Amino acid sequence: MEQVYEQRLTVGMSACDADRLLSHPAAFNLLQDVSAAHGALLGVGPLDLEKRSLFWLIVKVKMLFDRRPGLGEKVLLRTWPDRPGPLRFTRSYELVGEGGTLMRARTEWAVIDVGTRRVIRAGDVFPAELSYDRPPACTEAFPRIGEGFGGIEPFASYTVSSSDIDLGGHMNNAAYPRALFGAFTVAERRAMDPRSVDLIYRAPCYEGETLAFRRRENGGALEVCASRGDETVLLARLS
Repeated sequence: MEQVYEQRLTVGMSACDADRLLSHPAAFNLLQDVSAAHGALLGVGPLDLEKRSLFWLIVKVKMLFDRRPGLGEKVLLRTWPDRPGPLRFTRSYELVGEGGTLMRARTEWAVIDVGTRRVIRAGDVFPAELSYDRPPACTEAFPRIGEGFGGIEPFASYTVSSSDIDLGGHMNNAAYPRALFGAFTVAERRAMDPRSVDLIYRAPCYEGETLAFRRRENGGALEVCASRGDETVLLARLS
């Protein structure tokens, strides 16, 4: 049973931004798709868990870019599960291109029982024979992002549409980065070009709900809060 899974890819038009580079939301899509593909090989993919009335729930994402690959560039995407904690799982990723590593990433997950909403212990999910020999791709800690966005006026809003809904009936994990980066103009995104992207998921969203985006500068980074009324649903840090 292989701990490491690899895919060879070519950066396509649909994954590129206005500068013909792999967009940040598209990079997140790669992480989600490759983790699902590897999970299926390990017997813990989304459809496998669905048969057990379980569901993968993403909690945190960290993406660290050395360089974003361009249109038509051939890359190697590599992923592996890190050794899990009692209730949380982390998964590592590397995107490699000509000249070396382009991106390192790490995601943190929980598995919940759909009926009881109870968090499932890690030992009851992954196969017992799976090894955890490879070190994490990212040793950098996930940031703490305070929720003190009170008094800041929203700079953008987003209404959750039917195309955002996933097999769990709520807003797809990948729809949040699209909404987040879509809140900025092309000029703003080009000026930011963040090399570090952190996402912290706080609450699920559903079709028809409207999210308000607020932002602030903090320690040289841009922090963004997406909220539904008074409830925070996503926190992000871009630097």
